[in-house]
Amino acid sequence: MAITLHRVTSPAVGFSELRDGDVHRTFGRIFTSKYDRKIPRRKRGSNSCSLHADSKYACVGIEPANTANFPILSSLVANPAGEVAVKKVYDVVLKQAALVKRQLRSNADVKPDLAFPRTDSLLKEAYDRCREVCEEYAKTFYLGTLLMTPERRRAIWAIYVWCRRTDELVDGPNASHITPSALDRWEKRLEDLFAGRPYDMLDAALSDTVSKFPVDIQPFKDMIEGMRMDLKKSRYENFDELYLYCYYVAGTVGLMSVPVMGIAPESKATTESVYNSALALGIANQLTNILRDVGEDARRGRIYLPQDELAQAGLSEEDIFRGKVTGKWRNFMKSQIKRARMFFQEAEKGVTELSQASRWPVWASLLLYRQILDEIEANDYDNFAKRAYVSKAKKLLALPVAYGRSLISPTPRKQSRHAKV
Repeated sequence: MAITLHRVTSPAVGFSELRDGDVHRTFGRIFTSKYDRKIPRRKRGSNSCSLHADSKYACVGIEPANTANFPILSSLVANPAGEVAVKKVYDVVLKQAALVKRQLRSNADVKPDLAFPRTDSLLKEAYDRCREVCEEYAKTFYLGTLLMTPERRRAIWAIYVWCRRTDELVDGPNASHITPSALDRWEKRLEDLFAGRPYDMLDAALSDTVSKFPVDIQPFKDMIEGMRMDLKKSRYENFDELYLYCYYVAGTVGLMSVPVMGIAPESKATTESVYNSALALGIANQLTNILRDVGEDARRGRIYLPQDELAQAGLSEEDIFRGKVTGKWRNFMKSQIKRARMFFQEAEKGVTELSQASRWPVWASLLLYRQILDEIEANDYDNFAKRAYVSKAKKLLALPVAYGRSLISPTPRKQSRHAKV
């Protein structure tokens, strides 16, 4: 489903340099090794295909059947730009789902030759490095991945590390040095690793992963697009704009992960509906990040809240920067939390459809992240001065609950064609 990217930076995982010309990137202690060198290239066919999802906000409530009958909700009805944004996400999910179904039909074990020296020792060290990063920065999720098959958990670690490296470009300690051209070079590097030409050891792990699983390049490219948005955009006029941003920086993670986690053989759900749920979890997690970090983001001059909804609530930017909890703010936050919970609820529908070994880390991520919303409420909606977090004790209590839910097998269900907003 989705891998949670915690917005916690550390000097040890910071951006060090991304030079013009050689696209060199160093990640300090965590991301460097003797294999951090350019690897001789040779041509190989690319295995990209592009993708998209369905429903209201392209993931909430409806299982796709007729792609020509695409429901557009909320302000999208009066906002053609919003409709285009949601349709874009929709197309990405459908294409990724089609890629997975094609592989299932062929049942082929396609493993293209890679340009880097494909030795067991090199790949083992590459995946071990990814494991170390995941274990250090996503401890709860990491524990859940240990229940997966060895090949799947290594692949998830590789995806997590690439996402974290990408996130560090704009959220790391040296983010102020990142330019659009640097992100262009990072995208070119992504294309190279998908083509079997990884730049360093960590790239090699992901390159090996995408050669084994039906993972498409488009969600990775879209995540980089989200980083570009962070460089040039600090306000969002409405939820349509914010939704697209959330898809770019978090919804994409779910689309990257499902091909690796796998769908249970006994599942009666459509592939598209499972991807919709994965997308919903990514959106829910990012909305939760935004609501948790209002004060922190405001201090950086950023407001990731719909401007039109703030105005409707009688609030302004000055109210955000002032950081005072008022009755208007509480009411506004209640509506924002309600929306985030709606996405979590939609995400739940797909977790049970995953292969059993993959369900525990996803359930843990969902349950723990959703509890952050509870903590915001417990703090009387003061997300200006107080950071909502789930205590270690609550995390420990949530793990057996997540494990119990992971044991529930998929059951045939008929999805409604119409869902409430």
